[in-house]
Amino acid sequence: MRRWMAHLLCCLCALASGYGRAASDNAAPVVTPPEHVRRPEQTFLTFPEWFLVHSPAEYAAFLADAEHPSRFPLYSHIGQFWQSYAAVNHEIAKYPFNGGYHVMVMVIGTSTTVEYGLKGLYEHTIGRLAEATRSAEQVPEEVFAAKFAQAYVDFIRVDPWYKFDFWSQLKSLWTSVPLTGSNMIRKWERRFALTTELLVKEGYARLIKLGTQSLYDAPKPVTAVVLSRMPAHGVGEHPDFVVHGEPRGDSAVLATVPRYEGFTTYGRWLAAQGIDLVEIAGNKGDVVISVLVPDEWTPASVRVLFEQPILTRPGRKRVVLATPVDHLAAELRREEAFGAQVSVEHIYDF
Repeated sequence: MRRWMAHLLCCLCALASGYGRAASDNAAPVVTPPEHVRRPEQTFLTFPEWFLVHSPAEYAAFLADAEHPSRFPLYSHIGQFWQSYAAVNHEIAKYPFNGGYHVMVMVIGTSTTVEYGLKGLYEHTIGRLAEATRSAEQVPEEVFAAKFAQAYVDFIRVDPWYKFDFWSQLKSLWTSVPLTGSNMIRKWERRFALTTELLVKEGYARLIKLGTQSLYDAPKPVTAVVLSRMPAHGVGEHPDFVVHGEPRGDSAVLATVPRYEGFTTYGRWLAAQGIDLVEIAGNKGDVVISVLVPDEWTPASVRVLFEQPILTRPGRKRVVLATPVDHLAAELRREEAFGAQVSVEHIYDF
């Protein structure tokens, strides 16, 4: 995920459209301290950004099991990214224009389109020809590629992509993967492709580190929430749950929980205890979630923004939903009740 660009362009966002509380979705005064308040449309605009985590995650899973890695639908993923951006644009028309965030989404979308386009061109030509020369057994470089892809996904769920250690992966490729073996054409073609990718990303990441360290302050790693009550158990297992001040009216609790991937984990933990969220980052309006479900599944009582097929898993789809903040916990409990066939993929927490 290109979260570095989101950070870098926060300044543009402030200049282009201003920060502050958009009151259209927050009829009653908010409890959240001003420094923790974020704009209400960001829950929608965060989806395209996080699609660039979901897409590499699908790619990593595909590489782990696929007999033909070149068949991953890179071009279709480009289409899904821009489809999601168009859908959220329709939803946020009622809000003041968030110039900085739109610039960020356009930049990461364009760079991903170029990356996936070039990679698709390579895989559908040289990659596919080399793939056809090997036996059914994967070469060690293909196994390495799958492990690298998964390690990268695990990292970017929490941290900006440019902090990933591509150089160590490159060294590991050339020191731990044997240089000789069967299927030499495929073996060296994969080694060339991996080396090129890792070198380019390492160089690009170093440039981004230099720019971001000098141009922006680190964003808050936590999200403020107002809860209907204190958790009854599990606080020790969730050390990043921090209560601020004394419980407020009707036992409401102001706390902070991790942002990004951690918000989904902590949100599900709170919902499982029957706790409702009153505010998220100062917002009481819609919050966006995505669930992975069978094709025939339809939601009972929540608004669907759009759907996307999981292209490498026939019969499964991603459904992106919007629900008021105070209904979020109930919706999470409803999805959990379906069991294994429905899984909450992510909560997009402003």
